[in-house]
Amino acid sequence: MIQRLYRSRFFRFATGLVAGAALLAACTQMPQNRAETTAMAATSSAAKPAPAPAQLGTQWGEGIESKTRTVAAKRLSDQPDDVASIGYNDAASVRRDAGSNPERRLNLQLAQGDIEWSVLDENDRPLPLQRARRSGNDMFRLAGVEGARYTLRFRNLSDRSYEVIATVDGLDVLNGKPGSLRNGGYVLRPQQTLNIEGFRKSQSEVAAFRFATPGRAYAANTEAGDVRNIGVIGAALFELEEPSAPRRTRRDASPSQPSAFPADGAYAPPPRYRK
Repeated sequence: MIQRLYRSRFFRFATGLVAGAALLAACTQMPQNRAETTAMAATSSAAKPAPAPAQLGTQWGEGIESKTRTVAAKRLSDQPDDVASIGYNDAASVRRDAGSNPERRLNLQLAQGDIEWSVLDENDRPLPLQRARRSGNDMFRLAGVEGARYTLRFRNLSDRSYEVIATVDGLDVLNGKPGSLRNGGYVLRPQQTLNIEGFRKSQSEVAAFRFATPGRAYAANTEAGDVRNIGVIGAALFELEEPSAPRRTRRDASPSQPSAFPADGAYAPPPRYRK
C-alpha cells in the first residue's frame, strides 16, 4: 500500500457555490527544487491513424484506507488553471499509437509548472508516458498490465494551494458520476504531494485502481459510466484563495479533451457486473 511511504489522509471540503464538495489531502512535505522541465499533456486527439480501441479499463479494486474531513475553501475563479488527459491501453496498442522514436516523459508539468503529475505502478515507480512526435497535439499515453494496481500522484512545487479534480474512464474519482469541472476535488497544499489510489467509497476508504479488460471496468458496470470514455485519465486544477499566497497572472485553460469530463455529496457507488 502507498501508506507505507505516504500516509493517505485526504480531507473533504465544501467550496460553496463555486467548487461544491472537495477533499483536503494531508500530504507529505516535498523539496523546494523543481524537477526537470517536461511538456504539458495535450488533450486533443488529432494524430492519424486514430488511437487503437481500448483494450484496458480500470476496475473497482480492493479497499484501501483513506480518511477525510470537511473544511472550507474557495476557488479563485470558476475557470480551471489547467485541464489535461493521459490515455492508457495495453503495451502493443500504445506502441502502435506512439510510433517509432516517440516523445517520452515520466511526468507532466501542469498549471505553468506548479504541479507535477505522474502515474505510479504498484512499486511506486512512474509509468513511462509516450506521445507520437508526428503530432504535438496528441495526448501522452501509458501502457498498463491487466490486474496491476496504479496510483495518480500530484506534487505541488509552488507556494499556492490547488484543488485537483480527477477522473478515470470519464468518471469522477470522488463520486463516481460523469466528470465535470463543477465537481469538487482534493486540496493540494504548497510543497505537498497528493496520492489518489482509487475511487472513493466513503470518508475512510477507496476502491483501488486496477487495470482490467473493458468489460470488467467500473465505467462499464455502473449507470453513470460510458464505455466510450474507457482508456482516459483526466485532471483539472483550480487555484484556491490563500490570503498570504502570491498571486500569478492567470491564463485561459478550457478543457480540450471533453471525454475526460463528459458531464456536469455522494461517493462512488459499487459496480454492477452484467450477467
